[in-house]
Amino acid sequence: MIKAPKKNTFGMIGLGTMGSNLLQNIADHGYACAGYDISAEKVSALNTINPESIQGFTDMSAFTNSLSTPKIVMLLVPAGKIVDSVIEELLPFLDQGDIIIDGGNSHFLDTDRRYLDLESKGYHFIGMGVSGGEEGARRGPSMMPGGDKKAYEAVEPILTKIAAQVNGDPTVAFMGNRSAGHFVKMVHNGIEYALMQLIAETYEVLKNGLHLHDDAIHSVFKTWNEGRLQSYLLEITSDILAYKETGSDHLLLDDIKDEAKSKGTGKWTSQAAMDLNLPIPLIDIAVSMRDLSKYKDLRIKASTMYPDAENIHSQNSNKQIAKLEQAFYFSMVSAYAQGMHLLYRANEEYDYKLNLDVIAKIWRGGCIIRSEFLEDIYAAYTTDSELKHLFLNRTIHLHLENSIAGIRNIVSDCALKGIAVPAFSAALGYFDNFRNDEMPANLIQAQRDYFGSHTYELKGKEGSFHTEWEAGN
Repeated sequence: MIKAPKKNTFGMIGLGTMGSNLLQNIADHGYACAGYDISAEKVSALNTINPESIQGFTDMSAFTNSLSTPKIVMLLVPAGKIVDSVIEELLPFLDQGDIIIDGGNSHFLDTDRRYLDLESKGYHFIGMGVSGGEEGARRGPSMMPGGDKKAYEAVEPILTKIAAQVNGDPTVAFMGNRSAGHFVKMVHNGIEYALMQLIAETYEVLKNGLHLHDDAIHSVFKTWNEGRLQSYLLEITSDILAYKETGSDHLLLDDIKDEAKSKGTGKWTSQAAMDLNLPIPLIDIAVSMRDLSKYKDLRIKASTMYPDAENIHSQNSNKQIAKLEQAFYFSMVSAYAQGMHLLYRANEEYDYKLNLDVIAKIWRGGCIIRSEFLEDIYAAYTTDSELKHLFLNRTIHLHLENSIAGIRNIVSDCALKGIAVPAFSAALGYFDNFRNDEMPANLIQAQRDYFGSHTYELKGKEGSFHTEWEAGN
């Protein structure tokens, strides 16, 4: 009697670096896996890694036939139309009740559409954000699944095993309804944009403001990463600031063009926030500065017309570095606070059923924005699950109060000396208006009524009012 071949528990479509590494991670935890790709080269490479636990296929029928029931198929392919085309190709080989997971950086509105379409056809769909990059996929990512709760419960044992672990807790949890997972991942990426811009501006101040040597700048970031600013992004920045190619007398960083690229998730975060009428200026400016960096020719021309920046201070750079640490901490808090506020508002608008404490909990490990400060965020939402904004938490309030002098000093010094710190400035401006119980928006509303008869509201009176402003002159 011929023994039936062993069925695979988990299938992956897309065998790039992330897909291949995630399959290896799953196989390491005792699950038989199958991978599919149209590239014979990628499939061949996969088949040499762990042939007892991982099978690679270039044929969709053979790939899906190798899977146990219900079939679990995860997609790690570029966002957009490719996801739709892969799903269309896959569906004829699936049965109702099978599970599809989109693990790419899909736009949340696309995920909503796919969720409803697949649900109507009898399939289970999960939109899952995955963070951690190549190393995270291989050793333990942070994962943000949303959509079909029953489908998540079916794959939960696998995901909890392959996720990063923090204090014994896996960095994965069900985020909420429909596109909740991809919305959370989008906001994660928006915060990532803001933090990267803040680090870049800090580098600018140290290099072109204080004129520190590369080794001194490396030392600053390394020291900061051993304290309250500890984070994955500071850790890799420290490594970058120490890396020289073999035989070189300078950092590789100095040879890299100052033109930053992006894949669009930061822009999506800004767009989503604007649709919800919620300000996230730190993320907005980070997106804008990446865009500005691409206009290299214009910047070169302008640099010949205007003077270079001067030293911020000619003496006592240690004192300035201490103030810069305060400024960075203050702005980092603001970046997370703006992102979490966006999640709070989206939860109201889209009825995702998000739990902000759970989101902070799974971001503590595995993901790109993991940091020591996320413990404070987790504690804040654990204490008050209805907390509307991190600035209103008592502990975080005290930390901001202790850091405000540093950011005011850095922003003013940089402005006087012509050093661009738009993210630091945005963090300070957001804070000062957030704590302002009388913003000058009354003048804007009067202007709107003057030129467009848009009306205004009055303090202590019900209703809307309009004035013929010219008649009073």
